[in-house]
Amino acid sequence: MESAIFEIFDGLPRQGPGSNECTEKAFNMLSSLPAGTKILDIGCGVGMQTIHLASICKDCHITATDIYQPFLDKLMENAAKEGVDDRISTVCASMDDLPFEAGEFDVIWAEGSIFILGFEKGISYWKQFLKDGGYMALTENTWFTDEPSPEVVEFWQEIYPGIMNISDTEKVITAVGYDVIDHFKLPVSVWYEFYDNLEKRVDEISDNYKGNTEAEMILEFNRKEIELFRKLPDEYGYAFYIFQKNKL
Repeated sequence: MESAIFEIFDGLPRQGPGSNECTEKAFNMLSSLPAGTKILDIGCGVGMQTIHLASICKDCHITATDIYQPFLDKLMENAAKEGVDDRISTVCASMDDLPFEAGEFDVIWAEGSIFILGFEKGISYWKQFLKDGGYMALTENTWFTDEPSPEVVEFWQEIYPGIMNISDTEKVITAVGYDVIDHFKLPVSVWYEFYDNLEKRVDEISDNYKGNTEAEMILEFNRKEIELFRKLPDEYGYAFYIFQKNKL
């Protein structure tokens, strides 16, 4: 099953909805970063956001992690083309078992990845790697309506029952020991772009998995996900949350 998932997403420029504009907007909400800021990008995929962070923060060093080494290889290949590979290093590791020191980073970044762990679990576990007063910036699945359609509710119950609205998400952030800085919704356009690429990729590789029941189920699920969002794009999506670890 994993090979099918990786093959689908390996062919995409970005492994989840997002854009350089959104990455930069979130980064600009971080203030008073020290010289030589150390950023940890968790679940980076092929690292479009990693490379953009390296290009806008000339005095940063970014450690990018993912569980799939080919994503990291592609990231470094692209970083070299952009001339920022000297500011990036990669570590192949699971996001729930990271090999870093306590308080090692000034910023933790995670676009489109925390749902794998669950929001509260993720920000609780990752907190130890942040310095006091360090920042976390991440995107999370979020309800944008108080009354989502039944078919949308059914879909999210199946894939991520922990989805919350903005207010409840920020309550969790505060309860775990952070100060909320800001949030913003990602525009619908980034989802359309991501899903257009995903749909092409699913069509491209479908024949490779004929007769593989598990893989066919994943591909069909992706098609359903795309169809649902195109039908009801205003009920849910990603919000970018920017928050700061309480200073002791």
